[in-house]
Amino acid sequence: MRQHVLLAMAFVLGLSACNGGERGGERTDGPKVEAPPETLPRVAIAGLAIESSTFSPARTHEEAFRAKRGDEIFTSYPFYAPDSPVMARARYFPTLTGKAIPGGIVTREAYETLLQETLDRLARDLPYDGLFLDLHGAMSVEGLDDPEGDLIARIRGVVGDDTVISTSMDSHGNVSWRLAAESDLITCYRMAPHEDALESKQRALENLLDRLESGAGRPAFKAWIPVPILLPGEKTSTRVEPAKSLYALIPEVEAYDDVIDAAIWVGYPWADEPRNHAVVMVVGDDEADVVSGAEKLAGRFWAVRNEFEFVAPVATLHEALDAAVASDDKPFMISDSGDNPTAGGAGDVTWTLAELLQRPEFQSADGPSVIYASIPDREFADLALEIGVGGRIDRPAGARVDDRYSPPVQLSGVIQSVSEEDPDAEIEVVVRVGSIDVIVTRKRKPYHYESDFARLGLNPRETDIVIVKIGYLVPELYDMRGGWLMALTPGGVDQDLERLPYERIQRPMIPFDMDMADPDLGARLVPMSNEHP
Repeated sequence: MRQHVLLAMAFVLGLSACNGGERGGERTDGPKVEAPPETLPRVAIAGLAIESSTFSPARTHEEAFRAKRGDEIFTSYPFYAPDSPVMARARYFPTLTGKAIPGGIVTREAYETLLQETLDRLARDLPYDGLFLDLHGAMSVEGLDDPEGDLIARIRGVVGDDTVISTSMDSHGNVSWRLAAESDLITCYRMAPHEDALESKQRALENLLDRLESGAGRPAFKAWIPVPILLPGEKTSTRVEPAKSLYALIPEVEAYDDVIDAAIWVGYPWADEPRNHAVVMVVGDDEADVVSGAEKLAGRFWAVRNEFEFVAPVATLHEALDAAVASDDKPFMISDSGDNPTAGGAGDVTWTLAELLQRPEFQSADGPSVIYASIPDREFADLALEIGVGGRIDRPAGARVDDRYSPPVQLSGVIQSVSEEDPDAEIEVVVRVGSIDVIVTRKRKPYHYESDFARLGLNPRETDIVIVKIGYLVPELYDMRGGWLMALTPGGVDQDLERLPYERIQRPMIPFDMDMADPDLGARLVPMSNEHP
């Protein structure tokens, strides 16, 4: 992937800067690019992606999306590298894409600003034959129940009914009727963890290109089935059953002669909105195939509703720490799951860290070695940078955003390392308190890779206990683990959904109403995007 990105960056730098301009045609500036036939389809690129917890007090602002504009967008997708086959299949008009680390609800101002810029950029190069729309599907916005539905409808108002829109999504997103209606092609990831994210985005684009090149245009049928199940990703990982077998049915449905794509969304459980529930969609050109395929997937989903379990053994934090101390498996991973920033948690809940610091096993330097990753606190990180490595620091940290479960925790220890290399964290500091190395960051950051720790002089493989704010372990941590328990800790993305104060989701719903009657899982045919009442 790195090689592809570098190639794409070199390609972009070799062309003159242009906001939202065409790529793929002959140019008089920069290196010679072979001119494609004028018959090549005109394809725009746009998208906004985040999952946002409405149970967190955090707010997500415009800068969190780190928007890319024009040619810069190509660097996000290896399949847009200059030597990629898709580059020769269309003339591309990249507008604006933004992707934020999961967090709290998006401010209305941020949403409107980014969307309006997208609409303005789209308007510059009309008309388009197609649009590749890269979404997550779990964006919550102040004052909106269905942001992605609103976004695509407003985009449709600019590009018109003739543009075929292919939507790519995360399987933890939500598909409202409105989003389904305005999308012509739609798909989502088929693996959790999302090791197939780029593959899925490329599939969305190639499905679009195939339809444009063949002249077939938008599919004739879209089947949509809401499934009254709302579960966290930690219970629906495709590493284990029943999700493993459920998602394995998708290729069987896609093998139907006239099915283009089939997808299962498990939905996003940490937002209290009516659209938040599981959905199955199948698109294609034969009504019987599309309907039967969707009903097969939805029926199987419902049939295994009682079989979903956490992907790892779960425990209270105290039980997890007891097990970790007693274990010879190194590193023993503990997921501090309730404040997971990769799911939308504020990231600065101090409850787990406060409990950890009170444990007598870790209060002396010769206790079991522990890494705690991490707690964000801007003022603490700035002061530690000023003090420097080897200096002592004694200052409260954390709970600046979410103090509902525990106040800021007093960290008194020696600064082991300081780094300014990571742009997400801005400043990273390791403070040793007893036998615990606490990572404090200027900005909230998830720790997924061995290189994240190595940058700070930490070696998780040689550490007794590693506590990470995460739910299910991402692949690199999963492969590194000795033991693993997921601690059911409090926070804005609490894994124990029944502890959260839902008021607006559609009930009855699994797991809240386990004795509910069987729902109607008949396919509902969604109107075509060019059919208006």
